[in-house]
Amino acid sequence: MFKLPNCPKCNSEYTYEDGNLLICPECAYEWTDLGEEENDEVDNSIKDAHGNVLNDGDTVTIIKDLKVKGSSTPLKMGTKVKGIRLVDGDHNIDCKIDGFGAMQLKSEFVKKL
Repeated sequence: MFKLPNCPKCNSEYTYEDGNLLICPECAYEWTDLGEEENDEVDNSIKDAHGNVLNDGDTVTIIKDLKVKGSSTPLKMGTKVKGIRLVDGDHNIDCKIDGFGAMQLKSEFVKKL
C-alpha cells in the first residue's frame, strides 16, 4: 500500500488526502505533494487570455475596457501596448501606455499580437 508522506511542518505521520491536497490533522497544514516527475512538468510561464505564452518585449492589445484607479477615463479595448515586461505578482505585466504612463496589467486581460 502507498504510504503518504509525513507533514512537512510538524512531521506527523497521520496525514490524509483530500482531492489533490494532503492535510495534517494535528497542525491543520495543507500542501500538495508533487513528485519529482510532476515538479518538472509544472508550467510557470505567463499566458495571455487565449493561452499564448508571453515574453518580455512582446506587443499585446487589451481585450476589454479596464477601469484605472485615479483616472476618469478607462483603458479602452484594443489599446496596443508595446514592449511589455513580465514580473511576479498579481499584476504580472509592467508596461508604459501612451496617454496613461506606467501601468501594471493582468495577463488575463491582454492578447498577444
